Parts: sequence; structure tokens; C-alpha cells
Amino acid sequence: MRLPELRAQVLDANRQIAARGLALHTFGNASGIFRPADGGEAMVAIKPSGVAYDALTAADLVLTRLDGSIVEGSLRPSSDLDTHLDLYRAFPQIGGIVHTHSEFATVWAQSGKPIPCLGTTHADYFHGSVPVTGYLTETAVSRGYVLETGRLITNHFAEHKLDPIATPGVLVVGHAPFAWGRTPAEAVEHADLLEFIARLAWRTTLLGLAGKPLPGYIAKHHHQRKHGPNATYGQRKPEHR
Repeated sequence: MRLPELRAQVLDANRQIAARGLALHTFGNASGIFRPADGGEAMVAIKPSGVAYDALTAADLVLTRLDGSIVEGSLRPSSDLDTHLDLYRAFPQIGGIVHTHSEFATVWAQSGKPIPCLGTTHADYFHGSVPVTGYLTETAVSRGYVLETGRLITNHFAEHKLDPIATPGVLVVGHAPFAWGRTPAEAVEHADLLEFIARLAWRTTLLGLAGKPLPGYIAKHHHQRKHGPNATYGQRKPEHR
């Protein structure tokens, strides 16, 4: 991937946040990372802070190194930059991140409750519950709120031995969701699916069915049929000859 391609992918991901109704006004942001195959320096492209989605251009995106130093861009990067960078450093498998304040996922985040796996729609995309973090301490907030938010997420995944590919998103308690994927486009898809799953779970709880999670063997089967080594969903990729 070349940097112009990265810019194009990240621009489209940001536009999709608005097009899919995942953010009001300028809430939310998307980023992507270019990790050179030869082990060279990685570059991150991210939405500039406070710029309206419909006014955003590829040239507006800010390019940074993984240490946060700016390589290209005249605008200030997203105020969530340090969270994105910490996730990229901790999760080398991912290539794109989307942060939204989508309604139902944010409701679950504000409740401080994980989204339980109540059905196969959830199991197809998230292995187990969608996790929720604990609160940042006052010391962590004063030390660096945005960076510490990233560490809160990555420490939660490490502590609970969660695979960021099998669980491609998280709820930050009292805040909102973050989702990611192998590409910026996949990150948007997962953010969209997370909102749909959150909405389904909320409505299911209104029927009094919360506390009756999908049996684990069914949840595992559905996740594996899409993402396992012998997946049966979708079409096989053509072999290279």
C-alpha cells in the first residue's frame, strides 16, 4: 500500500461514519495505518479535529508516526490520536480504527455493561460479549486522558486474554465505542455491526430475555463458520498460481 492509497481509504472510512449514521456533527473519527513490509517506519493517517465529514478531503488528513510526531498536515489531528496510536502499537494485526458515539453502543458504554451475546447475529462478528472497560483513575486522567484511554483498552484485552481480531471492538465505560479491523473499511463495518448488535441487545433486554445468553457451543460455531480455519461462509479466495 502507498500513502495516497492509505489517505483514500481513511477518507472513505470517515465519510462512511457519517453516511451510516454512526456520528452526529463531527463526533467520531477513523484512522488507518501503513506498515511497510520491509519493516520500515509505519505511518498513520487520521481525521483532523473538528472538520465536518462532508467537507473533508484526502489532503486534510494528518499523517503521523507511531510516536505521534506529525509527518504531513497543516491541521490538528483528531483529539483521539493517542488512543489510536496506542491501539496500533499494541495490536499489530489491525490496520484501521473507528471511534464513534453511535447511540445504542454508547448507551451500553454509559451503563458500564458489556453487550452479552444473545444471538447468532452477535456471534457471527464478535466472539463472546462486547467488553466494557473500567473507569480511568483520576491519576491516569491527569497524566494524559487520551493516551490512558488507549492503555485502558489494551490492558483490558491483555488482562482478559482477548483476541482483537475475534473481538474487534470495545466499549469505554462512560464514553463510547471503539472498533477496528484489518483495514479502515473493515473497521467501519465492525463499528456499524457493533451499533446494530447493541441495538438488538437493548431491545432484547426490553423483553426480559437478558441473562439468557446464546449457548457457548452455538456462539462458537457461528463465529467459526465465518472466521475459523474451515469457514464455510462466503466465497473462497482464488488461489494464486
